[in-house]
Amino acid sequence: MTGEENNSAYWEGIRKGNKQSFFDLYNNTYFHLVRFGLKVTANDELVKDTVTQLFLQLWEKRHRLNEVKQVRAYLFTSLRRMLIDQLEYHARIDTAIERMSQQEVTTELPYEEIIVRVQQDEELKRKLYHALQQLTPRQKELIGLMFFEGYSYQQIAEHTSQSVKTVYNTIYNAIHLLRQLLK
Repeated sequence: MTGEENNSAYWEGIRKGNKQSFFDLYNNTYFHLVRFGLKVTANDELVKDTVTQLFLQLWEKRHRLNEVKQVRAYLFTSLRRMLIDQLEYHARIDTAIERMSQQEVTTELPYEEIIVRVQQDEELKRKLYHALQQLTPRQKELIGLMFFEGYSYQQIAEHTSQSVKTVYNTIYNAIHLLRQLLK
């Protein structure tokens, strides 16, 4: 069998969920894909990571893969698209960082403004602490689970042996009370 025939057989194996076919295709094409990727970008780490990401996506989507006649061409095209997406993403990040650093230079706050903001933060923390003290122990517990532990209503209900409706109503009432106290 030729290399492309082997790749086609490996592809069909991957579509059927055969791990060995997956590893064989990876081993058979990895070097060629990296070499091709280095023609798109000189960032060898990005190329290697993207090749690995390409194969992970293939495995994750193995049951939805279509039949492919030219497996290497398919992989090269997919890799090129993924690399271009990654390069565009990194360029947007770099642009955003550059913009932010320019803004920091031009909008550096005066010392007095920093002190005022720290004092406002401290005042807000104090108000919030006093408002939380006005809640019932059950409300405090549920608010803590929801906002500090990241539980969903369903998870809180299971954790506290309450119905989801009771959890929802208790949290709603607690938030309503906090809003009134913080006005």
